[in-house]
This record gives sequence, structure tokens and C-alpha cells, in this order.
Amino acid sequence: MTIDWNSLWNNEPLRVFAVASAVLALASTIAALLRWRVAKGQPHGVIDNLIARINAWWWMVGLLGVAFLFRRDGVIVLFALVSFLALREFITLTQTRRGDHAALAVSFFIALPVQFFLVWIEWYGLWSIMIPVYAFLLLPILAALSADTTRFLERAAKVQWGLMICVFCLSHVPALVTLEIDGYSGRNLMLIAFLIIVVQGSDVLQYIFGKLFGKHLLAPRLSPSKTWEGLVGGILSATALGAALHGLTPFTMQQAAAIALVICLMGFLGGLVMSAIKRDRGVKDWGHLIEGHGGVLDRIDSLVFAAPVYFHVIRFWWT
Repeated sequence: MTIDWNSLWNNEPLRVFAVASAVLALASTIAALLRWRVAKGQPHGVIDNLIARINAWWWMVGLLGVAFLFRRDGVIVLFALVSFLALREFITLTQTRRGDHAALAVSFFIALPVQFFLVWIEWYGLWSIMIPVYAFLLLPILAALSADTTRFLERAAKVQWGLMICVFCLSHVPALVTLEIDGYSGRNLMLIAFLIIVVQGSDVLQYIFGKLFGKHLLAPRLSPSKTWEGLVGGILSATALGAALHGLTPFTMQQAAAIALVICLMGFLGGLVMSAIKRDRGVKDWGHLIEGHGGVLDRIDSLVFAAPVYFHVIRFWWT
């Protein structure tokens, strides 16, 4: 049995996965050299953080690679699971009472699976309003029926906000595979690849530019590591990355650059919002699922803010 290498290379998702793996392998090699030459094998804050980020990327690329093998269904299942883990982290860090149990049960075991089922059957008219309209009305009603009025408004808002961020916003990522774009049939997985590479790449580039050139803190009370130099350098370089990746998308180079700029800015602002919530709860990370680098929400905080804007820009202008 012979392997048709040309056929394999012409498989676009596989090609993107192979390139991403090669880039990560190079990054891992560089990080190992830095630990050996600079840190001399000893603990080093910046290098250890960089290695943790690279390791997190290996996990993300690996999971996406497996999901992409199953194409549309695999992506929807993957993000439904990620959404469940993210919502669990969010609720774990918020104070709830016995009177919230019914609302929480509905959020986890009805609203979340129904949302992704509606994405799967491509019922845009319902999945786009099910959580922001019907769930938002239902959840406080369930809490009110418990007759527990202690900090009622705060408790209801926390459950609603968690469902909005972790389920509704994140569901826009797999929803990209449902869009019908002229001349782009069968390639929608590349829209997801573009979104994740650009937004997550912006996070990494902001970190690198901040460590190399950062002098002026951007929001010290929210995120003491973010600097203006990191923000500008990271977003501009990620915008250039988006322009270079326009071949994955139905966009021209100029359109890809403009969209990359928008989603990178949304990702940055989303990161600030999620950092503000963590500071309010008095924690550094959302969880500890990813060894040495926090939880699921720590890795997707920028993605959940960028995804809805990205989805609706494409749906409005390209479908």
C-alpha cells in the first residue's frame, strides 16, 4: 500500500495542522534552548511562562486536529465540551446559593446542549436568540421561585453572564461551519483556523512584545503584565499575520487584515473584562486544568469576545 502524499498535502485542514505542528516544534526547540542557555536549567519566570504557553498550544492544536478529522460534527462536539468546562470554571468561582440550583441545572443540562444542538441543525433563527432572550428570562424566574432573595440580583446576573460568555459567545465558533459562502463550499473549517490562529497568536505576540519592549503599563489594576508596547506590537503583528493567512479565507488580503485587526482588539478587550472578573473574585487563574497555565477560560477569554463579532461580520458581508 502506497501513500498518496500529494492527496494528503491537498487536504487543507491537514496541511494547516502540519504547518502549525511544525511551528510549535520550532517554538518548543527555541524554548528548550533558552532554558538551557539563559536559565541554565533553573526556574525562570519569563521562559517558564513561555514554555507553558507553548505546551497549552500543543494541547489546543492537538484537540483541534482531532476535531477537524471529524469536520463539522467534530468541531461542534469539541466546542460543546469546552463550553461545559468553561461554564463549570465560571460558576465555581462565583458565589451561589441553594436557590440557584434549578437555574444552574437548566444552564448546564438544558441550555448548553440545546444551544449546540441548534447550531448542529443550523437553526440560526433560534440559536441566535435562545440564550440572550429565553434563557435570560427563564433563569431569574427559576431563582425567584426558590423564594431566596438574598443578593438576588447579583446571583441572577452571575448565572446569566456565565451562560452568555461560556456558552452563547463560544457557540459562534462552531457556528462558522454552518455559513454558506459563494465559492467557499467545504472550506469553512478554515474560518475557524483563521480565527483561532490570529486571536491566540495576538495573545502570544502581545506577551512577547511586552516582555521585550514593554515599559508603560496599560491597566495595572486589571492585568499588571499588559503594556502599551505589547498591545501595539502584538496587535499590529497579528494583523499582519491575518493578512498573510488570507488564502485560508474568502477575504482579500486587505479584508483579512481589517478583520484580523477587529478580532484582535475584541480579544484584547475580552481579556481585560475576564481579568476584571478574576480580580473581583481574588484569583489569578480561572482554574488549573492546563498544568502551569490556568484553566480553560484563561486560554479562551479573548476568543469568546472575538468569535461573535467575527461570525456576524462574515454572515453580514459574505453570505
